[in-house]
Amino acid sequence: MSQSDIKKVKSSVDKNIGSKVKIRANRGRHKIDVTEGIIRETYSSIFLVEVINKLDDSTQKISFSYTDVLTNDVQMQLI
Repeated sequence: MSQSDIKKVKSSVDKNIGSKVKIRANRGRHKIDVTEGIIRETYSSIFLVEVINKLDDSTQKISFSYTDVLTNDVQMQLI
């Protein structure tokens, strides 16, 4: 995993700000979260996804790192 790989992932996420994504996150010990949200902000080492709770219409921002995407702990798919 090199710095250029991280920059490629960051630029790909930057291009899709405002897009709806489906995220499959491996949380360890056979726990996998699948959520849908919108990419809101990107920073130097993390990006934020806004998730809307359909039960009570509340929103939550979840952060993910670009290295999680490179190591396949987080998988994203555009909707």
